[in-house]
Amino acid sequence: MRGVDVSYHNGWIDWDALYAAGINFAICRTGYGKTGFDDTFTRNVYNAHRAGLICGAYHYSYALNPADAIIEADFCKRIIHESGVLLELPVFFDMEDADGYKAKHGFKFTRGNVTDICRAFLDTIKPLECGVYASYSWLCDYIEWRKLECPIWNAQWSNCDYLRGYMWQYTDKLIIGGKVFDGNILRR
Repeated sequence: MRGVDVSYHNGWIDWDALYAAGINFAICRTGYGKTGFDDTFTRNVYNAHRAGLICGAYHYSYALNPADAIIEADFCKRIIHESGVLLELPVFFDMEDADGYKAKHGFKFTRGNVTDICRAFLDTIKPLECGVYASYSWLCDYIEWRKLECPIWNAQWSNCDYLRGYMWQYTDKLIIGGKVFDGNILRR
């Protein structure tokens, strides 16, 4: 199955055009950190469903330790509950440092710390099904992902997905209807 992941950065989305282009699913951002709400989450899930797509979610993490991840999971769960939307796919914990926040705030870039942070989020967000999103390098260097026993979404922008997990983000340059999206393949 082919899909996209979206957030407020994508602006207004023509979901019918995505469906017509063969997109089957969307992973919509709930928010980020302990308090950052993505105000397009509910609209994106609703409109994706209306167009015929199935949906999951992701939450971008700023957690520096497991205690932070627990707060983030509670916040993410509250966003989903209050939105009233149905998610057919998992909620993914987005573990990366795309903006350098973790590096600037004393983050311990160790397998133990990162895996413990992921585990705290996964345990707290239950009963929702949850997985972990990260780049291939993070999954290899910082996350003991096999120990987490959850769906893994590998971001590896290339022609090959070395992990062959639940989902693969293969590009950040998928163009549909003149807009650029992250492209994903779901293997469920």
